[in-house]
Amino acid sequence: MHIPNHLRLGALVATAALVLSGCLSDNSGQGAGAAGAEGGDPINIGISLPLTGDFSEPGKGVQRGYEAWAKHVNENGGLLGRQVELTILDDQSNADRVAADYEKLINQDGVDLVFGPFSTRLVVPAAQVAKDYGFLFVEPAGAAEEVFTQGFDNLFYAAPAIADDHYNHLAEAILAMPEDQRPKTAAYAAMDDPFAQGTAYGLKDKLEAGGIRTVADEVYPPNTTDFGSIAAKIADSKADIVVGGSQYQDAVNLIVALRQLGYQPKLAAFSTAPTNPEFPKAIGQQTEGILSPTGYTPEAAYPANKEFVDFYTQSHGSGPTEDEANAWTTGEVVAAAVEAVGCADPTPECQQQLIDWLHGNEVDTVVGPLSWDEAGRPKGAHLIQQYVDGKIQIVLPEDTREAELIYPKPAW
Repeated sequence: MHIPNHLRLGALVATAALVLSGCLSDNSGQGAGAAGAEGGDPINIGISLPLTGDFSEPGKGVQRGYEAWAKHVNENGGLLGRQVELTILDDQSNADRVAADYEKLINQDGVDLVFGPFSTRLVVPAAQVAKDYGFLFVEPAGAAEEVFTQGFDNLFYAAPAIADDHYNHLAEAILAMPEDQRPKTAAYAAMDDPFAQGTAYGLKDKLEAGGIRTVADEVYPPNTTDFGSIAAKIADSKADIVVGGSQYQDAVNLIVALRQLGYQPKLAAFSTAPTNPEFPKAIGQQTEGILSPTGYTPEAAYPANKEFVDFYTQSHGSGPTEDEANAWTTGEVVAAAVEAVGCADPTPECQQQLIDWLHGNEVDTVVGPLSWDEAGRPKGAHLIQQYVDGKIQIVLPEDTREAELIYPKPAW
């Protein structure tokens, strides 16, 4: 199934891509390798990740997910009968560096395919390079709305929902509470990052529309380590609930600062951080009642998920988190297109066929069935997790919950 093909590249760019590939893709499913090798040569996939810098913690999780996916594929016959090789560069959490990395991967290294990096800040410049060369660009962690308003018709987000919609189920649950139980005020603190702000402000917009008043709203730089003043403003506001648009270490530092001030909200929600296995230890084990949206749970009953969890756990000695799952999902999405179309090479013809196939089809993944709108937004919703009895469990929506939502939250 194909959506009508559109001209994406000028003649010079197309010619350059063909020279890099060495020869045109054929119809046998054995696309040309980057060096023009025979069909049995490995498929080289180029990736840039933040392995150092502000986003290194989740960046390394994405790396583990990509590498586990490649290992699993290779142990099960490869793609199109060819082994998969990953070329991973460190973009140091820098937007200029990530663009240069994808230029190098495509122009100098001659990779056959590319996978996306972590973080909206890095996805946007990386996706632009991929678009310039006509490459399919599936990414695991660029969920902010701005990713999908740039005209990237080659981009697909490999998760259930964009950032603004991560807390939809929580907003519905809060606004459905009886009037005498519903929180009246809310405080927000968000990293100056499109994804982090998207998660927090997506919830903020919905709660404000439902009459819940904002009494504190703080934005901080990604490299912030001292949260004393921000925590003081939140504590002084006496907000009923606190919402953090966060990554990992910033959420840990903010929670510790809030606890030191004796602030006890009725509800505390933080994006990303609570799903990290190191989170309970980092904040002193006082996790009960803390909420977080997630696009993934290891307990999900999707057919591919058990195999993923078993394989990853056997390889690493512990189960996967959302970062690893979204990376694995990226691989699943690209692999589905490659196997359906029958090519995996850098030629404009092959890349366009892969893009068109994903625009017209649904893919079964470890995070559930995924399909996308014309801008690459997934058509799903995130689950809401909460620490209940010392374990993070799904509490919303009700038809998939593992435990009942705790409200108000116990003291931390």
